Amino acid sequence: MNSTIPDFDREKLIQLALDNLKNSYAPYSNYNVSAAVLMGSGKTYTGVNVENASYPAGICAERNAIFHAVECGERKITAIAIVGGPNYQVKDYCAPCGICRQVMREFCNPQDMRVIVAKSTTDYKEFSLEELLPLSFGPVMLQ
Repeated sequence: MNSTIPDFDREKLIQLALDNLKNSYAPYSNYNVSAAVLMGSGKTYTGVNVENASYPAGICAERNAIFHAVECGERKITAIAIVGGPNYQVKDYCAPCGICRQVMREFCNPQDMRVIVAKSTTDYKEFSLEELLPLSFGPVMLQ
């Protein structure tokens, strides 16, 4: 597989995630997370973590954003920006959990897809999904 790192406005994607952080619902952990996902079409979708008194019924911000994109007919992730921290304060990098990494894998080429964890629009780290989920299992395995 040839790897092609996509060209996109990283700061804009991070800002979308930062702007949406206020919508996170985390009354139990008080750890708020927001994600903005850029799809192959060029459209972006946002999501926040939503907790529930029955803990397993909640959802992470990354999956919330990705599932919204899929519901709108999107199928290819270009990049995702993730921000989060306690009580709506972004103090450190917020990496995606394992389940979210696996969901990302369903909709991308892991060499090309960019995962950005950010503290601000100028302070961020960027990885390929392949770096965060090596030797991954994806749709191509079932063909």
